[in-house]
Amino acid sequence: MNENINQKEDASELGPISFYRGTVMHQRMKPVSHRFSYSVFSLLIDLEAFDEINRRSPFFSVNKFNLMSVYERDHGPRDGSSLAAHARRLFKDAGLDVGEGKILLLCYPRILGYVFDPLSVYFAYNDQDQLVGLLYEVRNTFGEHHTYVAPLKPGERTEAGIRQESPKRFFVSPFNPVEMAYRFRIHPPDETVGVRILVTEQEQPVLAASFHGNFLRFSTRSLLRLCLTIPFLTIKIIVGIHIEALRLWMKGLRLRSRPTPPAPSSVISDK
Repeated sequence: MNENINQKEDASELGPISFYRGTVMHQRMKPVSHRFSYSVFSLLIDLEAFDEINRRSPFFSVNKFNLMSVYERDHGPRDGSSLAAHARRLFKDAGLDVGEGKILLLCYPRILGYVFDPLSVYFAYNDQDQLVGLLYEVRNTFGEHHTYVAPLKPGERTEAGIRQESPKRFFVSPFNPVEMAYRFRIHPPDETVGVRILVTEQEQPVLAASFHGNFLRFSTRSLLRLCLTIPFLTIKIIVGIHIEALRLWMKGLRLRSRPTPPAPSSVISDK
């Protein structure tokens, strides 16, 4: 019955819900140097297996209050409608038919009803269980959100992971202009998961942000231990964002005014 939540586990069968425990890192290179990191955990959830997921633990629910929960209205169009259908619609509009394959969502859960999730990533698989597209759903602290729709293209899958690029279209940090670009590097979920974003301005690196997590089988025991070892996950994230922003301001970075939000989504091939 020993369960070490720091030990890597076999993820050959991820199941409809899994944990990934790891570290978030932010490093600013320009115009000042600044770095911080903290421990977090994320959920990987099958968006069409909610009935089964709701039976996995008395302390976890989908679309219902619990110690830990996930609500569809926290993502996508924010109206509680099917996130799987939403993802398929975005891909179809971008010219990609994902068929009836799985749609997995990597996100932070609600803890006692509260969540702030700066980035959620959807992984879309075809009927042969091949990864064919990603959605990068970005939020800012002003309650706004934008989704970058990213069908996988030839050459984007490399030995170092999936590499994709997009113009930045959405205001996130008050210290960064919108006129920048993203370089995504993704390690799809298995025994580990990795998400790295390099923010560039005129081809020069400005900021790097990453999450690297190790697979942890979902169970009531692992859920409770994560809540005990990394308590107040959402509070930790939102307070950390504001503390680090204050430190950057004290280092002399100026605040930028927030522009009008763009359309809810964009396809990353559109330059």
